[in-house]
Amino acid sequence: MRAGRLVSMMLLLQQRGRMTADALAAELGVSVRTVYRDAEALAAAGIPIYGESGHEGGYRLVEGYRTRLTGVTETEAEALVLTGVPQAATDLGLQTELAALELKLSAALSPQQRDRAERARRLFHLDVVAWFQRSETVPMLATVANAAWEQRELKVRYRRWKEPREVERVLRPLGLVLKGGRWYLAASQGTGPVLPYKVANLLAGSKTDTPFERPDDFDLAAWWADNLTAFDARRYRGEAVVRFSPKPSNAPPTTSMPTPSPPSPKPTATNTTGPSPPSPSRPNGSPPATS
Repeated sequence: MRAGRLVSMMLLLQQRGRMTADALAAELGVSVRTVYRDAEALAAAGIPIYGESGHEGGYRLVEGYRTRLTGVTETEAEALVLTGVPQAATDLGLQTELAALELKLSAALSPQQRDRAERARRLFHLDVVAWFQRSETVPMLATVANAAWEQRELKVRYRRWKEPREVERVLRPLGLVLKGGRWYLAASQGTGPVLPYKVANLLAGSKTDTPFERPDDFDLAAWWADNLTAFDARRYRGEAVVRFSPKPSNAPPTTSMPTPSPPSPKPTATNTTGPSPPSPSRPNGSPPATS
């Protein structure tokens, strides 16, 4: 952990020249006091680093010093595919590894190549979240990704759209897909078909010690394309005719369903001789009392 941070600090100074302790602390995600200790450790290891005080002060490397110490760690190699998609790296908990990887890749470039890479960063931005949506909270994503990487079965509690809403499943995770800011898991139950599971709907879960063999012929990108095609074919399709008029109308909308008619009044006897006198039990025509 600390060794990687020391390398990152050295590469930052190599690229940017002078940096203050506050700036280094912000880049490395540590305290200023930790930066002081790391600078002392680099100097003790023979790295020509020195500090300058004052308004224009900070840490520097001796002019002309270059290092080729740009080895990539295993976790940084895993983050390589996420270069340019920082939100995905953050969701997977690989933001630190991705930042270190980008720093090492940049250090391996010539000054001209580094300038072009920085210009491309300023010109292009990828936003994976669809319009009118927010990024989902996916607390189980790192666990799922780890199980998929180690090819271990997952025991999860999943919320689905039909009854019963909450079910327990033992899944074999084969891969993850980021679609419109939403994460989906490609997984099977035993030797069953590979189905999509929305990661945000995983309520709880843990990686088991049970290993599984990933099918050699499983292609995640091809499976996802087939899944989208099948989903589109299952959607309800119909036709409707909508008519618009430039004139406002206060009439209620018409529907294709017939409106039920009110019940017909019961026939009553017709009095041809005049009004009937009040009944003795109903003085002045009032309704009968109830008890």
